[in-house]
Amino acid sequence: MRILEIRDEYDNRGVGILLYYEKSHCFIVELTEGSDEWTAPFFFAPYVKKGVFTIPRSDSLAWVRSRIIPPSRQNIDMILRNHHLKEYDEMKFLELSEGRCSQDSLCVKPVAKLPEYVRSRQEHNVTECCILAGRKLLCIFADDTVSRIDMSRLAGIKDVDKIINNASLFESCKVGAGGYFITFNNSIDIQAETLYKEGDRVSLTGSELIGFVRNGFADTTRACELLDCSRQNLSYMVRQGYLMPVKEDVKGNLYLKGDVIKNLW
Repeated sequence: MRILEIRDEYDNRGVGILLYYEKSHCFIVELTEGSDEWTAPFFFAPYVKKGVFTIPRSDSLAWVRSRIIPPSRQNIDMILRNHHLKEYDEMKFLELSEGRCSQDSLCVKPVAKLPEYVRSRQEHNVTECCILAGRKLLCIFADDTVSRIDMSRLAGIKDVDKIINNASLFESCKVGAGGYFITFNNSIDIQAETLYKEGDRVSLTGSELIGFVRNGFADTTRACELLDCSRQNLSYMVRQGYLMPVKEDVKGNLYLKGDVIKNLW
């Protein structure tokens, strides 16, 4: 992850932080607490008017692109060669120009660590997310909170209806860069803060839930050890219905540990 401070050179003040996740090529802008339409970049005025200071990746990327040479530039191939670039790279161009452009007095500068206001907000980022029956999600957040989210309660968010009505799209759910969002098919995002606010708290911490997963399941090797049997015997028990895997794989299955142990009774 790269960290850059967004500064207003005219006022000599910090405006926010730009995060760049190299592997996923994802930008996230974090504006300073209390920003308004007069102090924040004009591009983000619609967000700060609503009290939103963490900008979604799509508009963070759009802001970056508004400050650099566009890929549609007629002589882009020559520009790439001059800068020894093999392909168009937003981050490289942003660094070359330090984010300066004629529309304002903003620039970006690398910094070594995140400010406290960003670290505090990241406590509400998602660390784990899994799908449940009935178009529900179970999310663990960085502050160890666990929440169950009913997707129908998010129906007002753009394209969430597509997720609700398409099983394969729903099942594509994964955590996005930095835990700032979850994404479906890497095309429909839901912000972590929305999930944090709209979810129903579960009376478990994330650490407790992970502890259950760690200690409450047995893979094929462990199941054979508990039952003191061979893999062939274990497969026979599964075929006969004495044991049901919660997840099947050609390399081995995953079982509830209690379901394995009851075969010793």
